[in-house]
Amino acid sequence: MDLITTTESLYRLCDSLASETFITVDTEFMRESTYWPDLCLIQVAGETVHGLIDPLAPGIDLKPFFALMDNPRVLKVFHAARQDIEIMVHRAGIVPHPVFDTQIAAMVCGFGDQVGYEAIVRKLAKAQIDKSSRFTDWSRRPLSEKQLAYALADVTHLRVVYEALKKELDRTGREHWLREEMDILTNPATYRTEPEDAWKRIKVRLRSKKQLAVLMATAAWREREAREKNVPRSRVLKDDALAEVATQCPQTREALNQLRALPKGMASSRIGDAIQKAVAEGLAIDPKSLPQPADGRDEMSDAAQAAAEVLKLALKVVCEKEGIAPKLVASSSDIDAVAESDTADVHLMHGWRRELFGELALAIKRGEAVIGFEGGKVRVLPAARDVKAAAE
Repeated sequence: MDLITTTESLYRLCDSLASETFITVDTEFMRESTYWPDLCLIQVAGETVHGLIDPLAPGIDLKPFFALMDNPRVLKVFHAARQDIEIMVHRAGIVPHPVFDTQIAAMVCGFGDQVGYEAIVRKLAKAQIDKSSRFTDWSRRPLSEKQLAYALADVTHLRVVYEALKKELDRTGREHWLREEMDILTNPATYRTEPEDAWKRIKVRLRSKKQLAVLMATAAWREREAREKNVPRSRVLKDDALAEVATQCPQTREALNQLRALPKGMASSRIGDAIQKAVAEGLAIDPKSLPQPADGRDEMSDAAQAAAEVLKLALKVVCEKEGIAPKLVASSSDIDAVAESDTADVHLMHGWRRELFGELALAIKRGEAVIGFEGGKVRVLPAARDVKAAAE
């Protein structure tokens, strides 16, 4: 099983694949020691042609492959596409289109939340994947025949999985549901990450806008530092240290040195100076321009909490009946937001999600629908008049 290691052979492969109606695509990459993923292998397959591309081969130009990814006449099929697409955005500045993500399609078709590739291959392709090469070091050369066979199987089985899911989407009439999700996946804005938004990924209890401002400034500094050095964020500063900086707001080297989560000696280093500068920048932010810290918000009322519990149960009931993963329809925070406000601007209240459950959620809040039994099964049913009157 040969690797494509020259630009000339890559052109030939991509020319052949450009005539296909759809192709399956996967990548192998490493990112344990870098900020940006290191692309180590590309697998592609059409109906009759397939290939393994070595991005690490000396002198190879991946331009033909990226042109294929940018070809609007060829559907690109991935499983869990986001990280694969992120690589292409970083390497070539392109977002592949059109795209079909079998993981999302499987959720739409009722295979559960974020179904694993091995499970869906067993179910739909009736095949077993050898997992022994799953955690291999894809950057090492030469790759063994076993590694290459494992990598190629990812895209050859994916052809069967795609065709089965496409058939099920056509049967259920849910293709437009998937199309909405693919519009998000192929939107360049999905892959635009700004350092100023990095604070949102940090889990920390904040009590004041001052602490939030320091978190925003220090998280943005860490994000820029990690990008510039191409190292993992934790290599610059771990999340728990960042959280402690935010809660303590140290303004001097001595105060910084008192933090338990900060490595010994860091306060006196270049990184320590940079943290102090970021803290000062955060404290200079006008508090009026900041959102309220999560822990500073009023807790949900008892009525809203009760409504949220009912809506979560109703969501489960509806999704079981419709054969779709609840997580794809609404997150817990979406449900909480709708429980608190009929006008909540969350994913649940837009597009096919509103059609499937959003309107029903509002009907339950109004007392126009209830959870009950029908034919021995739990269902969401229209409320009887006396129930409506009691609700009013």
